[in-house]
Amino acid sequence: MALAVAARAADFVGLARYGLFGTAPYREYLRRTESRLRALRGQGVEVHLRVFDAADYEDYCEAFGLDPGEAAARVAYAADPQLAGEPFVYAGERLAELLPVLVDDHRARVRISVAGEALLDAVGDGPYGQRRLVAVMRFVTAAYLALAGGAGEGCHLLTLRCHGPEDGEELTAAADVRVEGGRLVGTGRDAEAFCVTLAAGVAARGSGALLLHGDPAASAGPQVRGWALAGGRLRPMAVQEVADSLTDDADRGLPFPPGAVPLPGFQLPDGPSAAGPSGVEDGGEPLG
Repeated sequence: MALAVAARAADFVGLARYGLFGTAPYREYLRRTESRLRALRGQGVEVHLRVFDAADYEDYCEAFGLDPGEAAARVAYAADPQLAGEPFVYAGERLAELLPVLVDDHRARVRISVAGEALLDAVGDGPYGQRRLVAVMRFVTAAYLALAGGAGEGCHLLTLRCHGPEDGEELTAAADVRVEGGRLVGTGRDAEAFCVTLAAGVAARGSGALLLHGDPAASAGPQVRGWALAGGRLRPMAVQEVADSLTDDADRGLPFPPGAVPLPGFQLPDGPSAAGPSGVEDGGEPLG
């Protein structure tokens, strides 16, 4: 069973005007929703949750010609198969603890959907597009694992912003990277969104900046390494470039890590082949 939950008060207010929740205030709505979820789980029903986003719901209803005030529209929206990624399954948590996690999951899904469309547009159709998609994803996977391997023990943060070469839409993503005993653990939807976003930037041969924020609990202070995305490849930044990228992020409203120590990036795997539709790069080998 699929259920859309108004996880944010603003969405509840925006949706309440369609009469979807009766006259109950937000707190009462949440209490009733939690009771319903617990009852369904007690009956052995697996419930898949999604955020009931007011603006997205209105767009959905307009696109499919549905009346947003009808229960059928709400059910269709909750079960929409276009929602990126595996279902978010309710496991008996209290809503107070669950809602922030659900909202974060929703944001990651949106990033995956937007970046996924950009990625498919960039690689193109047909056999060449399929080969390029495989090559790009193979590179991104190798780069992500190399970043995690070079990060060392602890909980780190990866941030990415990139856009296409011709005033393309800017894409952003962030993901925690946790390494314990030399092993990458706890990868989730944010990591998926990060990799798809990076893949879109690489495939579009766009430009951007990728920063690896070291564990803030480290004794040496929060070290930050960086890589510049250009022409579909990632090159290590120099120390000054990393500092400039941190300043740019701060200008965009992101918090500047106190005591941050800019460091140069380390070498990452080579980018995917820039082969053309024939599968052969000028002066290179076939795209495998």
